[in-house]
Amino acid sequence: MNREDFPILESGLIYFDNGATTLKPKQVIEAMEDYYYHYPANIHRGDYQISLQASDAYEETRNIVADFIHANHPKEVVFTAGSTDSLNRIVFGFMADYLNEGDEVLITKAEHASNVLPWLELAKQKKIKVTFMPLNANHELTLDIVKKSITKHTKVISIAAITNVVGDIRPIHEIGKLAAAKNILFVVDGAQSVAHMPTDVEKDHIDFLAFSAHKMLGPTGVGVLYAKEKYLEAMRPLTFGGGMNQSFEEDGSVEYKSIPTRLEGGTPPIAEVIGLGAAVKYLQSIGMDKIASYEADLKKYLLEQLRPLEDIILYNETSRSGILAFNIESVFSQDTAIYLDHYHICVRSGNHCAKVLKDEINIKNTCRISFYFYNTKEEIDQLVTVLKNSDELYRIVL
Repeated sequence: MNREDFPILESGLIYFDNGATTLKPKQVIEAMEDYYYHYPANIHRGDYQISLQASDAYEETRNIVADFIHANHPKEVVFTAGSTDSLNRIVFGFMADYLNEGDEVLITKAEHASNVLPWLELAKQKKIKVTFMPLNANHELTLDIVKKSITKHTKVISIAAITNVVGDIRPIHEIGKLAAAKNILFVVDGAQSVAHMPTDVEKDHIDFLAFSAHKMLGPTGVGVLYAKEKYLEAMRPLTFGGGMNQSFEEDGSVEYKSIPTRLEGGTPPIAEVIGLGAAVKYLQSIGMDKIASYEADLKKYLLEQLRPLEDIILYNETSRSGILAFNIESVFSQDTAIYLDHYHICVRSGNHCAKVLKDEINIKNTCRISFYFYNTKEEIDQLVTVLKNSDELYRIVL
């Protein structure tokens, strides 16, 4: 699907590492080039035409993103450096003031490091309790598990909508509805979901959402922090400087700008934000439901081809996303990845920044295949052919 927009695919590369970062279509690159060639000015500062043009393009992306995730208002969209930055701002810019000693935050062992480490750090500072909810036999988080995990001290549930290793699609709508009914704040890591399925922050009762542009066809170095307006208003800026203040005086008096501007101190990644806007429009032109359905079909086909192979170990056959974790029996995952790279097939190997997941799946390192809409069944056939010949792996790797 739309492979002609990705020139790198003409080289014969088979790219199955979309969970780490996606390829970039010509339309995104051209939008960024247009900024650099024709109006490369700073935003919100200049009283001349190209600065005004840059400001308009930057703010238009805010409108585009707000529409894409169904936010109530564009002011609820803050541009950050990526999902990691967004989650850190949520934890240290808001939760550090909101939570008190003894309050509980629920997460899981399947979470990315960016949705674990900030909470562990805050626990040291504020003496809050971070509780890891268990997963079921398929390494998935169910609504029933969440219900049983909630205590009278639970103040926050912070989970990925889709996890980056086992790829389970969480029942976000049901969990969000439950959290709202119990006055629990709901934080969603959307790094693996926003690019692959429809997102509706209002319908799903999401209080905070974090995601990255580079995992959804956009450039690196830019992401989004969404929060309901009342929570953004209470969020402390973590970056102080130009652009985010209205005035300051020698006596220490300071007036900051309104949201979201006061949370975007300094010169932002203007070209990257514009690239994000182009990426979102590109995804909207395809349709998120269509992308989700296509990836599910690829995953089903992949499993049909891999299950008959006796030496392939599959770790998340039941998950519904386009992510599959596997190993070749008795082969270190990195050796498998190097072997596949010999045939120009890109997969991820290692612990995938989910270092405590080993406690759930009983293995530390895996290979991960993660699909996107430009992948094909023919590429899967080539992967399977190479895996069938894995007896030559060490001859190639060594």
